[in-house]
Amino acid sequence: MKILVLNNGSSSVKYKLIDSDTKAVLAEGGVEKIGLPDSFLKFKKPDGSKQVIEVSMPDHKEAIRQVFKVLTDPKDGAIKSVEEIDAVGHRVVHGMEYFNKSVLITPDVIEKIKECYPVAPLHNPANIIGIEAVTELLPTTPQAAVFDTAFHQTMPAKAYMYALPYEYYEKYGIRRYGFHGTSHRYVSKRVCEFLGVDAAKQKIITCHIGNGGSIAAIDGGKCVDTSMGLTPTEGLMMGTRVGDVDPGTLVYLMERLNIGAEELQEIIQKKSGVKGVSGISNDMRDIEAAIAEGNERAKVALDMYEYRILKYIGAYAAALDGVDIIVFTAGVGENQCDLRERICKHLGYLGVTFDDEANKVRGEEVVISAPDSKVKVVVIPTDEELVIAEDTAELVKG
Repeated sequence: MKILVLNNGSSSVKYKLIDSDTKAVLAEGGVEKIGLPDSFLKFKKPDGSKQVIEVSMPDHKEAIRQVFKVLTDPKDGAIKSVEEIDAVGHRVVHGMEYFNKSVLITPDVIEKIKECYPVAPLHNPANIIGIEAVTELLPTTPQAAVFDTAFHQTMPAKAYMYALPYEYYEKYGIRRYGFHGTSHRYVSKRVCEFLGVDAAKQKIITCHIGNGGSIAAIDGGKCVDTSMGLTPTEGLMMGTRVGDVDPGTLVYLMERLNIGAEELQEIIQKKSGVKGVSGISNDMRDIEAAIAEGNERAKVALDMYEYRILKYIGAYAAALDGVDIIVFTAGVGENQCDLRERICKHLGYLGVTFDDEANKVRGEEVVISAPDSKVKVVVIPTDEELVIAEDTAELVKG
């Protein structure tokens, strides 16, 4: 089946057209700056080269219309007609406790996604806009929602509950939900296939480390804990997000700066993390370049970033009562060899021994622990779009 996978942001659309039977990517690209004068569409041509088209896209409906136009282009298109698209799969960020698996989109599903707006105000509304745009343009084509939070719904109460008055959980659904679930699900399954081991017998720690980052503890294929919480702000130090912080600090900041919730959100979501501490950038390449030039704040930022990862690996090794496999994935996890080395060389207490030569690989599936290591450490590039495509195809086939 030909599945169009869409990831809708507030001003962007990323897409991939995937053959769910062969796993082949037939086309991919993205739209940026929707609603702005300088909006554009970028896509990969059949010969592998990239092209950028500047075109007016006042809303998501027009953006998706332009995606369809590129997909069906006589010269560079992957299909002759949009009728060849068998189904559309949408990444949806938050499903709260309503959804523990992917579902076909119905009016009731749309209403439930909208009920999650308060806990995902930047993401879920954009996801709905994309769903509604496709509904208008392809009214008879089935659509599916694949939730970032679904994979983590197997966590026990001791892991997902916060130590707040219980009534806040009952009334408002305040608890840990976790994110990047599609990625954690993919790499935890794929690493077992790659190593030729039974997933049902493995204790795995998956490290999705990028501009946004999270770590998950997976026992026998099921998530038992994860670092992100009610929102994607908790947990690791990230590119611009604060991660774990004393809640009292936030109250103190609001009082000292005389700011409200909106201004505080701006600080903890967009002005903190690696960028906030370093004062330079949220890009690890920029941080490492600054460190090479002797920038002390950049060094502190990187030390903090790595330290948080180490703490969560240690905590989840304890929560799992041991660990068999540690996986690195996402932009930083797949490509920053030095960072992987520095982290792994602190894991000797778990029985990790490191293979310096194997670790020099970027963006490929590779075992970076030595043959005598008690714990396998593996790099697995994530493929969330493939998971969305496969889930969508399975739902449509019934």
